[in-house]
Amino acid sequence: MLTEGLFVNHYEAVAVILSGIGLTNLLLQRNMIKKIIGLNIMDTAVYLFLAAKGYVAGRAAPIVQIAQDGIPIAGSYVNPIPAGLVLTGIVVSVSVTAFALSLTLRLYEAYGTLDIDEVIERMRARRAREEGEP
Repeated sequence: MLTEGLFVNHYEAVAVILSGIGLTNLLLQRNMIKKIIGLNIMDTAVYLFLAAKGYVAGRAAPIVQIAQDGIPIAGSYVNPIPAGLVLTGIVVSVSVTAFALSLTLRLYEAYGTLDIDEVIERMRARRAREEGEP
């Protein structure tokens, strides 16, 4: 019984697995580039989940077709809102990734490392030097 539900909902199961991989990567990696990759994996999991939930087998694209009696059949279409949300999310995700990579590049130029712990230590050392000077 449990395996039947997994085979039917395999897209959702893959989305949950991808989300776990991305979250684990985000929490355990010290390299900022790897953290950004983990965030992108989590984004992909959300898009896969939305696309899987928005698709209904046997239904057509949401292009209005008039039936024999002149009334459109709304129940025969796939809901277009999840596809629109996925498309918007991808655009936002690309923008956030570009911004995060540009900030990472600036931090690397300023501190010479991509390790988040090293960056924090060097920031504290720089602040202590600046406060100690008259």
